[in-house]
Amino acid sequence: MTDSLALPAQDLFSPEAVADPDALLRRISAEAPISAVPQLDAYLLTRHADIVAALKDRTMVPANMAQMLSLFTAEEQEELRPLRLSMELWMGHTNETDHVRFQQLLKRYFTPATVNGLRPRVRELTDELLDAVADRGRMDVVTDLAYPLPANVIAEMLGMPTTERERLRAWSRDILAIFQLADVDRLRRSQRSVLEMQDYVRGLVRQRRDDPRDDLISMFVAAERDGQVTEDEIVANCVLLLFAGHETTAGLITNGLVLLFDHPDEFARLKADPSLTPGAVEEMLRCAGPASTIVRQSTAPVRLGGHELPAGKRFYLAMSAGNRDPEVFDDPDRFDITRKPNRHTAFGLGAFYCLGAALARMEADECFRVLLARCPDLRLESVSSVPAPPLSLRVESLEVSF
Repeated sequence: MTDSLALPAQDLFSPEAVADPDALLRRISAEAPISAVPQLDAYLLTRHADIVAALKDRTMVPANMAQMLSLFTAEEQEELRPLRLSMELWMGHTNETDHVRFQQLLKRYFTPATVNGLRPRVRELTDELLDAVADRGRMDVVTDLAYPLPANVIAEMLGMPTTERERLRAWSRDILAIFQLADVDRLRRSQRSVLEMQDYVRGLVRQRRDDPRDDLISMFVAAERDGQVTEDEIVANCVLLLFAGHETTAGLITNGLVLLFDHPDEFARLKADPSLTPGAVEEMLRCAGPASTIVRQSTAPVRLGGHELPAGKRFYLAMSAGNRDPEVFDDPDRFDITRKPNRHTAFGLGAFYCLGAALARMEADECFRVLLARCPDLRLESVSSVPAPPLSLRVESLEVSF
């Protein structure tokens, strides 16, 4: 890595950086928007234009998270081999041909008509969750609303019985470590949960072969009969869908509500005019989208920001920095629920654009409409965040009263 791309003199994992990643990103964006990061053996992109170019470049492919396991000892890698084998089948972690093949199957279920058809059920589920806490007059938004709502939606789409939803939450907490810079102990727990989840899904696949229904697993089983997918691919990607299908939306709802509390004038505008909700969700995605970084890997030399960069390198795309780039967004640190245009990249771009983007937007839209209609006097009691390296914080608890 060249000296011209040296990172500003601050450790990405220092206590200061972990506690306030946005401050570090502002500094990096100003001093070295394309930075070499020796700690990660990677480059960090913080400028909107460079991030968009990387997302659109077909030679920049999603970095296979399984490759991160190569950082461990040979003995640890062998121990984590079952986890690697599963991750290598995940959509978005395969080559583009396999990704598109699986994506084409899922598009049948994620059409605009299908997503909009779920709105009444999302409203119903939101009401049920609020009914459960109404007598208390308070709740932890994370555990009582933001996680169970999208978890119930994706579980119903897959045909997972209601009785298993709490197991889904426990599995997902462990699997989250795969998407962070986790130690081997946390990855052991991730592997255990992935394998338990796979065994459970494999049982559902067997059931759907004998008793097909109107759900995603039945659709996958039909595709398996036609030779389009294998059972291992079905199982691995159902695990991914069960995790990603609710983790992203949960972060959007939680982060979005924190932003509203931090900006009371915008909160008041939204409560007064629910028709502003779609725009508010877009601004939540821009300011605090659930994916603070996206990782890409170059399969060929690439030119970004005037620099020739080599093949075979990882690139950390700092979405949270790019979506606050003053070259693209006027007054980028201002939270404005009527901001137009709003060309954020919270769900990526190009061939690997997030397939569940429309579902996440719809779920957040309906959740906020129901929540603010039923709890117009919603008050913040406390919020607790934990580091989620690199360059991110995750809201762990959001206590509110009403």
